Amino acid sequence: MKKTLLITFFGLLFFTVSSFSIHKFYVSLYQVNYAAEKKMLQITARIFVDDLESALSKKYQKKINLGSQKETEQDMIFFKKYMNEKFVIKVNGQSKIINFLSKEMDGDVLICYFNVKDIPKINSLEVFNAVITEGNSEQQNIMHFSILGVKNTLLFTESSSTGVINH
Repeated sequence: MKKTLLITFFGLLFFTVSSFSIHKFYVSLYQVNYAAEKKMLQITARIFVDDLESALSKKYQKKINLGSQKETEQDMIFFKKYMNEKFVIKVNGQSKIINFLSKEMDGDVLICYFNVKDIPKINSLEVFNAVITEGNSEQQNIMHFSILGVKNTLLFTESSSTGVINH
C-alpha cells in the first residue's frame, strides 16, 4: 500500500512539474532621472539583447550582433536608427533629441545610456516607446521616472506605446 501511494505521489509530482514549461519574460526597464542642475534627462535602459537583436534583424533583414565581438559599425548604425524611431520624448510639447552615450553588457542584458539636454523646466513629458513591442504582444517596457523628487511609472506594450506624465 505504501509503495503504491509513493508511486502515485511521485507520478503526479512528475506530471505536474513536466506540464509547466519555463516561460521567458519579455521586459525592458528604463530609468529616467531629471537632473535639474544640469537641465537634462538622464536615461538608463536595460534590454534583453537577444530580443533587441531579433527586433532589429526582423526590421532590417540582416543578422544584428550587439554587445559582442561580432558587433559591427553597421549594427550600431541600425541600433541608433531603430532607437530614434521607436523611442521618442517630448518635453512640454516639444520633441527632443535623445542622445545615445554608451552601452555595456551585463550578462544577457544590454545596458544603454542616453540623455536629453536643454530642459530648464518640465511641465509635461510625453513618451513614445515601441522598442521591441511592435509585433511582440508579450513585450513590456517599464519606465520609472524621478522628476524633482516625484516618482512615476509608465508601462508600454504593443497596444499602448505612448504615455504622459504631468508635473
